[in-house]
Amino acid sequence: MTGATALVVLASFCWGLSGGIGGMLMADDWDAFVVSFYRGAIGLVFVLGWLAIRPRKSGLSNPRLWGWSAVAGLGVAGNFAFYFLSISQGSVAVAATLMYSAPIFVYLLSFVLKLEKPTPLKWAAIVVVMLGIVLLTRIYDVGAGGITLLGVGAGLLAGVSYAVFIFGFKYAAPHGSPQAILVIAFAVLAVLLAGLGDTSQTLDVLHTPDWPLFVTLGILGAGLSFIFYVNGLHHTAPAVASIVAMVEPVTASLFGVVVLGESLVSIQIVGMVLILATVTALSVYSSPKE
Repeated sequence: MTGATALVVLASFCWGLSGGIGGMLMADDWDAFVVSFYRGAIGLVFVLGWLAIRPRKSGLSNPRLWGWSAVAGLGVAGNFAFYFLSISQGSVAVAATLMYSAPIFVYLLSFVLKLEKPTPLKWAAIVVVMLGIVLLTRIYDVGAGGITLLGVGAGLLAGVSYAVFIFGFKYAAPHGSPQAILVIAFAVLAVLLAGLGDTSQTLDVLHTPDWPLFVTLGILGAGLSFIFYVNGLHHTAPAVASIVAMVEPVTASLFGVVVLGESLVSIQIVGMVLILATVTALSVYSSPKE
């Protein structure tokens, strides 16, 4: 494994742990939006430091950078908030796997915008992933295993939001540095989520015994992880990155089962395997051409 690939693996591992840590905090009755806000706000501190260390070619004077970075910020804000909301309404394993279905939404959005040509293979992959989602969530028996419609919807919206972040970051990249894009994106996130969370809880975090968990969540889930990922991705083949990204949902699922005492029945495991295998295979298939 190259050093760059190791950085991508490490970032995915950190994101997987962040889902479990968020689950622990919400099990202690912390609001999902408050948890999401602190994850992004602490991440903002780290990327500001990165920008301060490497300020060259930031592109901060370019209006297009600001516009597309703001779109990326909307995406990452939705991704964090919907992901934790899904965990609070279901389980870490289900929420993480639903979010991992994001590439399917990227394809669907690309089809609508005519950026991508539909093929039978891609449509087949979309159908298989949708089947996997049905099995994983047992949506035909809502309420089974503590999974609610809100939890399922939020998990899928986390994937959609991640797709928005991908598009925003992609179109912002030619106009400035990654650190500048992330600074703007996390600043937008902080402004949005500060107003959506419970104000009293937001202030209570500053003197709660749980503050080490909030700090750890911010460092792993948005600070170091994004820096690792962006730097590693520059020197990692897209196909390899697609495969190692599976570390995130697998880590989150194991955390949920081992630490939080969550459980999955056999039909849910089949659904999870269908989603992870199909999304990974589709990403690997597409990488050499796109």
